[in-house]
Amino acid sequence: MKKVKATSIKLLKKPSVSQSELQFEQVLYLIQDARKRSYLAVNAELVDLYWNIGKIISQKIALTVWGDGVITKLSAHIQHHFPNLRGFTRANLFRMRQFYETYQSDKKVVALLRQLPWTHHMIILGRCKLPEERMFYLQMCIKEHWSSRQLERQFRTCLFERAMTSPVKVAPLMRLLHKDADEIFKDSYIVEFLSLPKEHSEADLHSGLVGHLKEFIIELGRDFCFIGSKYPLQVGKRDFFIDLLFFHRGMNCLVAFELKIDEFQPEHLGKLNFYLEALDKTVRKSHEKSPIGVLLCASKDHEVVEFALSSSASPAMVAEYRINLPDKKLLKKKLHEFYVLSKISEPSDKQKISPKLK
Repeated sequence: MKKVKATSIKLLKKPSVSQSELQFEQVLYLIQDARKRSYLAVNAELVDLYWNIGKIISQKIALTVWGDGVITKLSAHIQHHFPNLRGFTRANLFRMRQFYETYQSDKKVVALLRQLPWTHHMIILGRCKLPEERMFYLQMCIKEHWSSRQLERQFRTCLFERAMTSPVKVAPLMRLLHKDADEIFKDSYIVEFLSLPKEHSEADLHSGLVGHLKEFIIELGRDFCFIGSKYPLQVGKRDFFIDLLFFHRGMNCLVAFELKIDEFQPEHLGKLNFYLEALDKTVRKSHEKSPIGVLLCASKDHEVVEFALSSSASPAMVAEYRINLPDKKLLKKKLHEFYVLSKISEPSDKQKISPKLK
């Protein structure tokens, strides 16, 4: 393994690229693009195949033409005619039936199914109990391009439960500038991959996030691009430094992160607002929108945050970071209470329970 890593580093440090190699890049791009499109086409065909097999099995069983025992025979029959073909065991055939029966009546969901690999569908079907939850993860997978491993992690971090029970709170100006802010930011970010002890310093948090930048960007969202750590700003004769600076492609703006390892205090916003004003006047390009600020703190009082943001003149928000995975049982309980309250207040409009799914 060490030899492979050393070779990789050498290649990355190659001093120059010849003119012919630059010209070859166009051909490499075409090959890569074709392979990607081929993969997507094969995946769509595979999902269609499993859907249609599931449909046949479901309909035959519903009409009592087939019983459960026939599925075992069908599996053996497929294996006999296609001995090298995998994935058609009795258990998998029943999963195809479940796949079809779960989504057959929802045309909106059916339109999305071909965009995800079969493995992702199996994870979502196995993990989700609510239709809203399935729709949430289907849409997020398509939007964020999660691998199956990343999707599993999102279930461990209880992303759906957190999104439903802890809506994002942002300053009025931020909502005015970016109506989709609720779909981009989170009320809390899970950074268990940092392996930080309970007692840690701001420097520990900062260096951990920079050291695990790939994981942090996955947690933030696909459109975040890293610009710099301790990003320098000069105002007057003084130098200031933003903890972490990103650019969001979808919102077309800079996003400044200020880190705090203690509970949120209203005065924290003053410093962040100052940074946003400086970024707007000295760093922002003419085609970009106004910068956004995220105050990432260890904990917060939601009422204090709401009061502080309501009077903020800058597009900012306050979020928590959590160094451990959340208590799933507690979040499930909160989600249940949330649904009960929502159904009591608005029994005829279930869509309002999960605004992110519109």
